[in-house]
Amino acid sequence: MVRSILLRGFDQEMAERVGAHMETHGVKFIRKFVPSKVERLEEGMPGRLKVTAKSTEGSDILEGEYNTVLIAIGRDACTRNIGLETIGVKINEKNGKVPVNDEEQTNVPYVYAIGDILDGKLELTPVAIQAGKLLARRLYGGGTTKCDYINVPTTVFTPLEYGSCGLPEETAVERYGKQNLEVYHSLFWPLEWTVPGRDNNTCYAKIICNKYDNNRVIGFHVLGPNAGEVTQGFAAAIKCGLTKELLDETIGIHPTCAEVFTTLDITKSSGQDISQRGC
Repeated sequence: MVRSILLRGFDQEMAERVGAHMETHGVKFIRKFVPSKVERLEEGMPGRLKVTAKSTEGSDILEGEYNTVLIAIGRDACTRNIGLETIGVKINEKNGKVPVNDEEQTNVPYVYAIGDILDGKLELTPVAIQAGKLLARRLYGGGTTKCDYINVPTTVFTPLEYGSCGLPEETAVERYGKQNLEVYHSLFWPLEWTVPGRDNNTCYAKIICNKYDNNRVIGFHVLGPNAGEVTQGFAAAIKCGLTKELLDETIGIHPTCAEVFTTLDITKSSGQDISQRGC
């Protein structure tokens, strides 16, 4: 059951491709509904549960019976009872999170915040660790490096694994303007999927380039096996200012999935077919 969109905060083209793959393999999504009541009809392992759900866009009600219900409720920051108001630290009243500047400084100059508690930042443990190290170095070691909250490699371990680094396409368009971007993309077929004839033209690679900054890669997105491993490697290159020209000059390892990023030659704006017929 999806209350709004899949994978909020991620590139929505990639999210919808993940959803389409899951639907092809038997997952049924109920979109724009939220559960309002869960009733136990029968004890047991599994038992029977009745779920009542309401539409997020109207008055429609859905009912269904299931043997298991798992609810992803999200999380708020537990900041309301630790005395922040005493020293004047502002929080986002909606979720309890703390707004900070690019140095993790709150509105009170001598109070800093890092990690999942930050308003509008990524809820990822490695990001919190990195931010903490860099903050300590700036405060006590004479460092100047700030945490990069944009070029953060991350992976969603969906059945069709999704790896990303940099900006979602929607954010890139909003920030730079569609006319200033070039998006290169391709479907691909992992070698190990060719023998069983599995899911041809499902895996997908996309990079978003800033045309007026030497075609620098500002968004990297991949759907396929081991997407996390692929993304981790390219993330270092993106931190170094990876450009489309450098990708084109990189020799691919055949027949890996990551190789596709060294051979991207079709742009979205061209409208050309990106279907593949071999590995």
